[in-house]
Parts: sequence; C-alpha cells; structure tokens
Amino acid sequence: MLRVRPLHFTSRLDSWDRLLTALGMVRTENDAGWQVFDAGLGRLALHAVPEGAAEDGSTALAVEVGDLAEFARRTNLAAAEDGTSPAELVAADHGDACRITAPDGFSFLADEAAHGAQCADADPALAVVGVWFTEDPASASRTLQQVGARPRPVPDQDDTADFTAKNGGVLMVRPASGAPRSGLGFEYDGGLEPLRERLASADIQASITEEAFGRTLHVANPDAGTGAAGHVPATLWISQRHA
Repeated sequence: MLRVRPLHFTSRLDSWDRLLTALGMVRTENDAGWQVFDAGLGRLALHAVPEGAAEDGSTALAVEVGDLAEFARRTNLAAAEDGTSPAELVAADHGDACRITAPDGFSFLADEAAHGAQCADADPALAVVGVWFTEDPASASRTLQQVGARPRPVPDQDDTADFTAKNGGVLMVRPASGAPRSGLGFEYDGGLEPLRERLASADIQASITEEAFGRTLHVANPDAGTGAAGHVPATLWISQRHA
C-alpha cells in the first residue's frame, strides 16, 4: 500500500483543526501534540511545535505503507536499474520508519500506517497533495515511481509531474531553484463554489482564482504571521481536479 500523509509542524493546532474540518477532513488520531486528519484521499498529520520554532509552519513530505521491510525491498528492487538503493530502514524519533533518499539529496519518511481504511465520513472529493520542489524534477519523478506512485498525465507541462498513490493522495514534482524542499496543497474533485461557501460558514475566507492550469481556491494559511513567517506561504491552495 501507499498513501500520501505529509507531516505539518505548527504552533496553531486549533486553527488547523478548524480549517481541516471545514474542508471536510475528519480527525482520526489525537494524541498529545499529534493529530491526524483523513481526507477522502490521503491524510495530513499535524505535529505541535512552539511558536517561533524553526520548523513552525513547515511541511515534511511523508507517506504511509503497509509493511516497512517489504516497501524498502520493492523500492530498492525498482531502483536497481539505476544502480541506486534509495530505501533504508531507520529508527526515527517516533519509531521504525523507512527513509527514501533521492539523487537531489531530498529525503522523506515512509511510516507504517496506524490504521488502514480512510474515514468514511471524510469528504470523498478532497485529496491531500504533497509537493516536491527540486532543481532535478526528472530524478524526483523516477524516485516517486520507484516507491510505487502512479504517474498522472499533466497536459502541456513538460517540466512538472503528477502522481497518485494507490491508497489515496497526490504527489507533485515542481521545478524550483535552491535546495529541494516540500510543500502542501489540496485538490478537489468538484465545484469550488460550494467548498468556498462551506469555508465561509466557518468564518474562513477564501477566493477563487482562474489560473492557466485551472481554477484554484486560495485560503489564508493558519501559520501566516507566526515567528517563522519567513518560510510560511500566505495562502494554501485547493486546485480543482479535472478528469
């Protein structure tokens, strides 16, 4: 199995709770300083940090898998043609995990899923999107295919790549200068106006933007204005999914 489940660090858990609930996500784990929300496709984990901490407002790309050892074996087998072994079983702070390291130096963790099925009450049209920004999109795309992500066509966008995970969520590769890094977004398979109204009913303002690649709903980032605001984008985007 493979499911997208980014890890977001924030000093504003309550604001994120309100936003994610309004988006149609359902909290399925709630431990001290750790919460997990299910979307119809994919999950998002929230990790509480003090306001102004270096990681406050940042997102780490992460996925969930069924069996760590089998996931590592299959990933390294798929990468053997490239002469690489990107998957390594590690003991992370939170427990056993598998670290994937790409040729551009970017790495992310795969954790064993705490529970398998998505919450049936989550909005089925909402997907969690993990974004990989890199100067080497070609090798990033190969790495995602090696971990089992499925390529999705991106019309007229030769320098980008989209992938879906078998058990939910979207992974995107986007070219960017500087050190490789991760980002967070959402995708909605339906009209954005009802979603905007749902957010407004929770006193969350959002605006729809017509962009070259489609329509996007922009929502104020709950972390904007925190002590680590230098790396925190002002808005979060929810892109309208097109078949």
